[in-house]
Amino acid sequence: MIYLIRHGQTALNAARVVQHAETPLDPVGLEQAKRLGARMDEVGLTRIFSSDYLRARRTAAALDPTGAIGTDLTPLLRERDLGALCGRPYAEGEHQFFGPDHDPPGGEAWSAFLARVATAWDHVASAARDDTARVAVVTHGLVIRALTELHFTYEAEATQPVRFRNTSVTIVDPTPPWTVRLSACASHLD
Repeated sequence: MIYLIRHGQTALNAARVVQHAETPLDPVGLEQAKRLGARMDEVGLTRIFSSDYLRARRTAAALDPTGAIGTDLTPLLRERDLGALCGRPYAEGEHQFFGPDHDPPGGEAWSAFLARVATAWDHVASAARDDTARVAVVTHGLVIRALTELHFTYEAEATQPVRFRNTSVTIVDPTPPWTVRLSACASHLD
């Protein structure tokens, strides 16, 4: 199985401000990551892929506190580069975050973002093809949204969420047609 995970909360997430690459988890995010680690401990992960941004790395570290599994850090799983919007409130440019109609000034073009996410998925999918693989992917909200909207199908009980909460888990079949079995679950935070 593949477990798509959004990183823990940051102070800028909470304030609804576009984040810079090295924004750390805040105290709430650290606690979320700890709870996520406890939840995922029973899964028996065999591999972890993570965005190389600090907030994702710290979240991924909670999945493997002993370092026994190891984490593949990759820029392919980074959040969409929102260029000049970084450091500004969501309200000033949220319409430019997701979709082909607007590219953020000085940021990553929509087509480049989708190509990068597709390449990242190819790497994850090839690692998850083994029947015994249990692969975690720690990344960012827009990356997960792009994957779920553009690459996956949903089983009847799973629905496309409006947003992915921090440390939410989306479980996906490891082979095509990439069926979502559980979507944006954050029960470990309740």
